[in-house]
Amino acid sequence: MIHPTAIIDPKAELAGDVEVGPYSVIGAHVSIDSGTRVGPHVVINGHTTIGKNNRFFQFSSIGEENQDKKYQGEPTKTIIGDENVFRECCTIHRGTVQDIGYTQIGSHGLFMAYTHVAHDCIVGDNVIFANNASVAGHVHVGNWVILGGFTGVHQFCKIGDHAFSGMDSNITQDVPPYVMLQNGVPRAINAEGLKRRGYTPQDIRAIKESFRTLYRKGLKLDEAMIQLEEQAKSASCVQLFVDFIQNSNRGIVR
Repeated sequence: MIHPTAIIDPKAELAGDVEVGPYSVIGAHVSIDSGTRVGPHVVINGHTTIGKNNRFFQFSSIGEENQDKKYQGEPTKTIIGDENVFRECCTIHRGTVQDIGYTQIGSHGLFMAYTHVAHDCIVGDNVIFANNASVAGHVHVGNWVILGGFTGVHQFCKIGDHAFSGMDSNITQDVPPYVMLQNGVPRAINAEGLKRRGYTPQDIRAIKESFRTLYRKGLKLDEAMIQLEEQAKSASCVQLFVDFIQNSNRGIVR
């Protein structure tokens, strides 16, 4: 299960069935749970906790020092859930003491080649980061989010559940739940994704109406929020929209 060329610090904690491929390096403060497979030439470093049944492809770098110039080697953390796939050359960086002190990845995510998650990010469950998608420091990504290839997300942004960004999106403000972006501009809701996840036709109609209220009626944000709050009374799925906008710090894409 452990290739003889792999270098594993004696203090690292690996479940008995963890596989480690040729020339991979695992540091002293790393904990890896059962069923996880670490491919060749992978580096896992820092205070990093990895759950069950994850897979790391070659040249991934997990839990390494972040790229924040304020970082001074503090023992910050990287936390990864279960059943994620990290393809070639993924980079996941540990947190900073200036924020929450850790970077966290949920479960059941697919991180394609050359994707990057910076320090102090919180990434939810069932996400897909397509090739070269990158999120800067302090970004929060919800559940079931899909970031298209070469999507770039500015630091401190939040992306709501079920949001979808098309290829080459440049995201500098918060993206509400359900919203689909094309070239960084809100175009529609992620209706097909919602169908696949069990949303009813009535729910999807209500979310579409909320999208029209927010983006198609020419309303100021305060005016749109009054209507959205009223719509949420008869469609609980719209409340996710309302709560997200009310808690946005950077403002939402419009």
